[in-house]
Order: sequence, then structure tokens, then C-alpha cells
Amino acid sequence: MMNRKIKKVAVLGSGVMGSRIACHFANIGVSVLLLDIPPRELTADEESKKLSLESKVVRNRIVKQSLDAAVKSNPSPLFSKKNVKLIETGNFQDDMEKIAQADWVIEVVVEKLEIKKQIFEQVEKYRKPETLITSNTSGIPIHLMIKDRSDDFKHNFCGTHFFNPPRYLRLLEIIPTAHTNHEVVDFLMEYGDKFLGKTTVLCKDTPAFIGNRIGVYSMLAVTHLVEKLDLTVEEVDKYTGPAMGHPKSATFRTSDVVGLDTMVNVANGLYENVPDDEARDIFKLPGYVLEMAEKKWLGEKTKQGFYKKQKDEKGNSEILVLDLKQLTYRKQEKVKSSTLEETKKIDDLAKRMKVYEQGDDKAAILFKAMHYPLFEYVSKRVPEITDDFFRIDDAMRAGFGWEFGPFEVWDALGVRDTIEKIKGEEKRLPGQTGEVAPWVIEMLESGHESFYQIENGERKFYDQASKNYKTIPGSEEFIILDHLRETKTLWKNSGVSIIDLGDGIINAEIRTKMNTIGGDVIQGINKAIDIAEKDYKGLVIGNDGANFSAGANIGMIFMMAVEEDYDELNMAVKMFQDTSMRLRYSSIPVVVAPFNLTLGGGCEFALHADFVQLHAETYMGLVEFGVGVIPGGGGTKEFALRASDEYKNDQITQNVLKDRFLTIGQAKVSTSAVEAYELGYLEKGKYAISMNRSRLLADAKSKALALADKGYTQPAQRDDIKVLGNQGLGIVYVGANSMKSGNYISEHDQKISEKLGWVMCGGNLSSPTEVSEQYLLDLERRAFLALAAERKTLERIQHMLTKGKPLRN
Repeated sequence: MMNRKIKKVAVLGSGVMGSRIACHFANIGVSVLLLDIPPRELTADEESKKLSLESKVVRNRIVKQSLDAAVKSNPSPLFSKKNVKLIETGNFQDDMEKIAQADWVIEVVVEKLEIKKQIFEQVEKYRKPETLITSNTSGIPIHLMIKDRSDDFKHNFCGTHFFNPPRYLRLLEIIPTAHTNHEVVDFLMEYGDKFLGKTTVLCKDTPAFIGNRIGVYSMLAVTHLVEKLDLTVEEVDKYTGPAMGHPKSATFRTSDVVGLDTMVNVANGLYENVPDDEARDIFKLPGYVLEMAEKKWLGEKTKQGFYKKQKDEKGNSEILVLDLKQLTYRKQEKVKSSTLEETKKIDDLAKRMKVYEQGDDKAAILFKAMHYPLFEYVSKRVPEITDDFFRIDDAMRAGFGWEFGPFEVWDALGVRDTIEKIKGEEKRLPGQTGEVAPWVIEMLESGHESFYQIENGERKFYDQASKNYKTIPGSEEFIILDHLRETKTLWKNSGVSIIDLGDGIINAEIRTKMNTIGGDVIQGINKAIDIAEKDYKGLVIGNDGANFSAGANIGMIFMMAVEEDYDELNMAVKMFQDTSMRLRYSSIPVVVAPFNLTLGGGCEFALHADFVQLHAETYMGLVEFGVGVIPGGGGTKEFALRASDEYKNDQITQNVLKDRFLTIGQAKVSTSAVEAYELGYLEKGKYAISMNRSRLLADAKSKALALADKGYTQPAQRDDIKVLGNQGLGIVYVGANSMKSGNYISEHDQKISEKLGWVMCGGNLSSPTEVSEQYLLDLERRAFLALAAERKTLERIQHMLTKGKPLRN
């Protein structure tokens, strides 16, 4: 096997996908050459500047505009705007020879076979031997692209289908041809996983590969069922959203976001290219979809689709919904469902699936009408599109945001029982026969009742060839707490489970709603430290939820403040501070593993850890200002400490204080792990980024073990923190007063700002002074309590609670 290193990537085509793929490689520190066609005519602006088609700025105009548009887009394709410096731009005519420097060439031009073949002819001229060449096509057969290419080209060629947007959607389909070297496939599968953070799914070279073949089938099944079951747009989106384990955008809102034209094109392509598919007619679009496409009601790109945003008579924005029978827009109607009401009581998705199936209202009928044919369909796609059914589940989770793939849902309902129900279900969809693929029957007859099973903490899948369960390739490197909880739990309460990860490392898993932090979580974290200090090498704080933590339980704080139980509130805040300090000053290494929302108290835990192993998509911030208080779990103290360390290397101390102050004062939240460092939430040498979310806990465990094996020594609390006293307070007070005078902030915001400054400057000190951590914690706690007692703070918290927003600070 070659020891491939990817130092430079050439991306050919700078459209929506090409420019964003280039950005994602820049995110991981790879140099990128981004090329596109030179323009054929001048713009009016170029003519006015007396430029010609030979001017370099003109020849690179298309690629530059595409990259600029990508960088400015929201959400951003870049972890940090600084990463764009790694992307060099050029055009196919002047710069194609530069691909000789690239280790990987990715084609992302328009979806026309002849154009792709022309590009590959040019690539053949300039690429160095053994360079990887891949195509990002979403549907053109991979093998057709390499006709007339050299053997070396064919051996190093593969399909790599990124899903849009490449930074955020985790699916990367790897599609080899019969000529592709096995080493190339293995490399791409591993590189996509470890370096690009993707769920890499090995596909066969079949129409639409795996993700779009199954995803579009599922979406079109619903569009057909709408007419048969007399459903409205808002009913479908209510029934097929988060309650079913699907994204909030559900079915029709997803179509509006992606673009109806995209769905139409993929559906038409599938209908043409799968003549032997028993359910081929499902890819024939319903009449109302065809009429919408003809009217250009394509969704967000044309300002109307299944939904339409407009102003009402009072000038307020409202979102109308399309009446599918009349094809006119109307106000949305509230959707009621007894089945959905029952699902709200159940957090466990597998159990929720059973509730859906057992209901008898519209939501339940739709669930069965869309899932039973889906089970039949996916069973028959094995081995056509993949030899291993688990890859279908992987593709649907990573590419379409489903929490469970179709085989996982089938398992949740019971494979054997569901087969009987599939036979009896009314046949509403094309190709629906009521019969599943023979291999599923053989699985049951061989004594295996489920597609998956857990053995010794490892998830295994039923392998048709051996008629036995095998470990999913690569999964042995992941730590999945759901698979360990039953046999490895050491202790638990209502908010935390402490789980033995093996090798002397334990994990404290927060398990509250939005993983908010209350008394039960504080108790659990302290218990975990106790257990680790007594019998283990180290502690990880991480979980498998949707977010690391949305912060402290605001509802609890509100109740204490309303009841004026300030002694109790003081004790709660001190316990939080003490817990944060224990994370840093225990006798064992503590590694915190944040991802997604890491706000308020969750951020404070990370600030105090020995090491932070965080996912690339971590949105970290101290956001307490939003509810009228300052960070009270050690966050304000910690920013004063870190400012002090910077003072020693920076003579302009006021600028250091200002930057740290504004990060808290403006409640800045990072848009990535990289930006979390830029905002000061992470310290150099004390954090590392995991690109793949599935590897986060395993990476955190490895780091905790490394710290322990290196010889971890319990640190001593700091008493050398330099604070500026009145010198800094003067700057804070003048700034806050100026902002208030200019009506940029409210009177209450001015008060919060002054309290924050009071803590960060060490209070009323006549000159810069060195103080201890405990000194600052006491100031922080007093300031927090004073602000919590303010009427304006209580009003903000109450507004937040009554609006139903997440209870976080």
C-alpha cells in the first residue's frame, strides 16, 4: 500500500459545490488549487476599465466570484475566514499544468458526461503518476468517465460524492470502478473519515448511488401518498419531522430548501436509468409537482414552493402554505394528532417508532404507508446498490439527517412481526408487493431476529455470506455510550451516568434535556471525580446527545431568585464554581469533549478542563449576558486569569482587557472549533480538534490516557493573577456610559457591563495587583447574585422561559 500524503488538492470547477469543497479542504489545512473556465465576454465594468479577455483579472473572474460568494455565504463553508488564504485560484486554460503539484484532483464541473471527459483528457496531460483523480458527480455512471484514459489514470480514479453543503453534511459516497485499485478505495474511505470528518459509504456504480436512490424514493413515496391519504403540506411536515427522527425541515420544507428542480432532475434521471427497478414508477412525479415545476415554484430560490413567505396587511411576515388540490396559497392550519401527543412523552426513538406504528390516526397511517414499502424497497436493493445493508442506514443518517436508517427503524418495530404487517398493508405505491427480499427471510430462518445486535459494547450487523453477525468495519474504533450503558455503568442519577470506557478511563455523561446543568449534574460530575481519583487513571466528560450542553438550568435560577432564596442561590453558584475548579485541580486528568452547542456552564466546564478534545463543529460561548447576568461558574474568573497571562506578554494591557471583556459582553459564540480558539475559549497546546464526531469520545479517551501515562501531577491553584483595579475599571465605566449615552445598550446592560468589569479588574484596587483565583471567584459570585436579584434580569429570564426557548445561560 502506498503511503499517501495529501498536501495539495486541485478542485476543477468552482460552482456551489466546487468552491465549498475547496473551502473544506482549506479547513483542514490542505493547500487548494481552484480552477474554472475563463469568461467569454467582458462585463460592462471591465470594458469601462479598458480590460481585455486576456487580462488576468478577467480570466480568473468566474473562479474569484464563485469563491467570494462561497466565503460570504451563511452558514460559512470555512471554519475561519483566515483559511481562504490556502486557496489559490486560476483557470483551465492558463493554470491546468499546476495540477502536476497536486496529490488529489477532484472534478466538480457541470453534470454533463462529455464535458467531464474533456476535463479528464486535460488532467491526463498534466497529472503526475499515481495522483488520485475523483469525480463529484451525483449520478453520472463513474465507469463511463474513464473511457480512453490510461491504466494509471483508471487505477487511481474513483467517484467521491460530497453532499451539499460539504462542511456540514457528513455523507461522502465512495464509488470505485472495476479498475480502481483497492488501495485507493481504502485510502479514500479512511481519509474521508479521519481527515474530512465524513461518514464514508462504499457504493456500487449504480444510478444515484445509495443516498439519493433511497432518499429520493422515500421523499417521492410521500408525494404520492399525499393524494392517496388526503394529506396537507403542513400535516406531512408535522408527521415526518423530529418526532419521526427526521430533520425539522421534514419533507416539503426540505424540498423548498434543496430546490424542487433538483428533486425533479434526480427523479427523472432515476426513472430513465433504472428500467428494471420494480418500483420504477414511483419516480414518476405527481401532477401537482410537475405543475409547480412548470410555474417555477421551486422553493427558496424562487421565493415560493410548498411554502411562501409574504407580508400580511399589518406588514408582519407570515408563511403561507400551498394547497395541493387548488395549487393556491393559504394560511397554515394547526395540526393535531393523538399519535404525536403520545410520542412527545418518549425520548427513546426506538420506542417512539412503536407508538407511531400502533396509532390509528393520520400520522400513524402515513408512518406505516411510507415505511412498509420502504422496508420492502431497501431489502431488494441489496446487493444491487451495496452488498452490506448497513451502508444504506449510514447514508440516510449522514446525508439526509435521519436519526435511524430504514433497517434500524425496522429493527425497532421487530423484523419478523413487521414482515407480516407488510404483507397485509394496503398496496398504495408503485412496486409495492408485500414481499421482502429473500435474504431477510433467510436471516430469520437461520435464527437471527434483527439486522443489528450489540456484543461487548460493539455494534454488529447480520452478514448474508456467513449468516452470522460481524463488526461493522471501522466501528471498533468508536466509543458509543448507548452500547456500553447497560453493562458498564458504574453510577447514575437523574442527570449523569458514569460509564467505564476501559483502560482506566471513565466517562461522565450528562443526560438532561438539552444537557442543561443543575444540581443533579453537579452531583454527578463530583461523583465521577471521586470515583476516578480513587480507582481510575482519568476522566472524560462527554455524551452522545445532540449537544454537549446548553448551559446552566435557567429555570432553577429563576425560581430561587423569584422566591428571594439568595442563600440557596449562593450555595448553588458556589457549588458550580467549586465543581469547575475540581475539574482543573483534581489528582487525575480531566478531558472535556464538547460538540455542537457548548454554552454558558458547558463552556465553563471546558474552560477548566486539563484538555479539551472538541469536534470541529463546536459552537462555544459564554452567553449569560443575554439573560442579564455574568458567567458565574468560573467563566469570568477564567477570562481574567487568561487576560493576566496575556498582560505579561503585551504592554498594551487595556487592549487585552477590552478583547476579553467584549467576548463575554457581546456573548460571542464560535461558529467552529477554530473560531473558539480565536475567541479565547481554548488555550494553545491544551486542545485538539476531532473532525469526525463519531471519533470524539475515543479521541478524548486516548488523550486522557496519554496525560495519565505521561505522569499527571495535580496542579496548584493560582495566586499570581494580575488585575488592573481602578486603572481598568475607569476604561470599563467610561465605555459602558458612552454606549448607554448613544442608546446602544440599555441601563440594565450598562449595569451588567460594570459588574463584569468589576470582577475582571479585581474590584476597587488602587493599582494593578496580583490576586488569587478564589478572590476572583468570590467577586464573580457576588456580582452574579446581585444581578440575579435585579427585576430586569428576572423579566429577561421569564420572557425566555415563556417563549419556550432552551433553558440555557
